[in-house]
Amino acid sequence: MQAGRAVPQNAWDLVWGATLPTKAVLLLLALFSIASWILIFWKWRQFITVRRQGDQFLEAVEHSQRMEDAYRAILTLPDSPYGRVFRQGMNFFSELQPGALKEGSEVGDGLSLTQLEVLRLVMEKEEAEERDELAVGLTWLAIFGSVSPLLGLMGTVWGIMNAFLGIVNTGSSDISAVAPGVAEALITTVAGLAVAIPAVIFYNFFVARLNLILGELEGFSSEFIGTLAREGRV
Repeated sequence: MQAGRAVPQNAWDLVWGATLPTKAVLLLLALFSIASWILIFWKWRQFITVRRQGDQFLEAVEHSQRMEDAYRAILTLPDSPYGRVFRQGMNFFSELQPGALKEGSEVGDGLSLTQLEVLRLVMEKEEAEERDELAVGLTWLAIFGSVSPLLGLMGTVWGIMNAFLGIVNTGSSDISAVAPGVAEALITTVAGLAVAIPAVIFYNFFVARLNLILGELEGFSSEFIGTLAREGRV
């Protein structure tokens, strides 16, 4: 151990007494950690809000007898992915069948197979846009979860290399001379795992929630077209 350097007593002593490369790695990991937790809280709140909006949407649809009733009920609800997909389908249907959504209007000849297929594509496009919007930020969580352990490992390798160079320079192989350098090197690995573990856990949790919402949107689109068929609009 170098002369004049205090013996570290805990992990904080290792951090404050670390070399400049180790501190740089720890600082970068700290920024990753802050950013990942900001993303986690943001996405958690977003998915909770979407889940509540989905419940309100489904309740409004279930209490509607006809497509027109559902459309008017949805207009009173807060904007949500479910409502946007529904409105996109209804607006396109209104363009194909002008006046069909007016109260008391008679059911016309219905949509042709080509129009029905275009309607399905329009709703699928809206579903893809909702998916992309809900997925914002998840890529960064995946990056933090995969890069942080590698960054921590790089800091560890660098620190151990410096520890061995110190042994060569001092000519001492005593454990008391080696241990502080090795312990300092391992700090970055611990920090990298501390950043990666919650990022990976919540990334997989949010992806599962996203897939659930997408499944509900796809199921609703199929039910939407089925309702049109049931009401003789197809």
